Amino acid sequence: MNEWLNQIAPLLAADGSLMLITVVMAQGSTPREAGAAMVVSARQTADTIGGGHLEWEATAIARALLRDGTRLRTVRFSLGASLGQCCGGAVWLLFERIEPDSALMWRHRAAALARGEHLARTVASIDVQSTWSLLPSGHAHARFARDPDGSSWQFQQQIGEPPFPICIFGAGHVGEALVRVLAPLGAQIDWIDPRDDVFPAGLPANVRTHCTDAPEQAVADAPPGTCFIVLTHSHALDFELCLAIYRRKDFAYFGLIGSATKRAKFEHRLIERGIAPERMDELTCPIGIDGIQSKLPQSIAIGVAAQLLQLRETRMLLQHASQQAASVFADAHCNANGTQR
Repeated sequence: MNEWLNQIAPLLAADGSLMLITVVMAQGSTPREAGAAMVVSARQTADTIGGGHLEWEATAIARALLRDGTRLRTVRFSLGASLGQCCGGAVWLLFERIEPDSALMWRHRAAALARGEHLARTVASIDVQSTWSLLPSGHAHARFARDPDGSSWQFQQQIGEPPFPICIFGAGHVGEALVRVLAPLGAQIDWIDPRDDVFPAGLPANVRTHCTDAPEQAVADAPPGTCFIVLTHSHALDFELCLAIYRRKDFAYFGLIGSATKRAKFEHRLIERGIAPERMDELTCPIGIDGIQSKLPQSIAIGVAAQLLQLRETRMLLQHASQQAASVFADAHCNANGTQR
């Protein structure tokens, strides 16, 4: 997610000037949503605005604009027969030139996003480049307004990853496969194991490894809304972690690798240790979406990742609905009092 942001500085160093391509408006059926972006250099590309002929055409336009020195341009594409596509929608793309002397600034922006901050962007037809600022938090969105003839327009965007904290206990084959699947999806992953020689090298920046003899402390330290996944090499350690997780009541997901038999035995012991029987439904075991029978680590990882993505999408929809309701209430309150927001 937002991989283009991480690639700007390296591509500037390798190839010089870039073109940032952003979907500023999407109407009807389109391959990507408003706010999706990619970067294009003379030799390379990073990220995607949906692939297919649209992306091929946009890449060719971007390289032509790089050659002629254009700084800012919007182009409308109809996703029909002329592009060899049958989506039936339309997209407006914004092309914006990025120069090598801004590389350090882009590194700072990528680092801020990795820390959980948000980027705010504003640009209009009268500008030569976007204005960027950092926000401590926010809600990702993209808004494009234009005159009927398209001669005057403004684009506002907020870029940020919604919180997606995950604690994975166990650095075996399934743990590693799960980290590899989840890391590109914008998760903030804490990967915990008491063994000091099991973590692979070359992990992404959003994956933090912890070698500790007290993994239960990682449960206590995790932020509210964390997804906990327990798949260690030891059933005894699994059980102690389950106890620690049940002491919290603010997690988003609690998964334990194992069979229905393991679940039944753990439930019996957890209830004996004082966990309320009605809380047993908070535990997901076996883990992963229904319909995947394979026990290959990669298959298990894909099933669990799909389960977490379903959960995340549901939470984002509820959050969006809540924000819309709050906005409607505020407008109604202002109208009732004869004031404006």
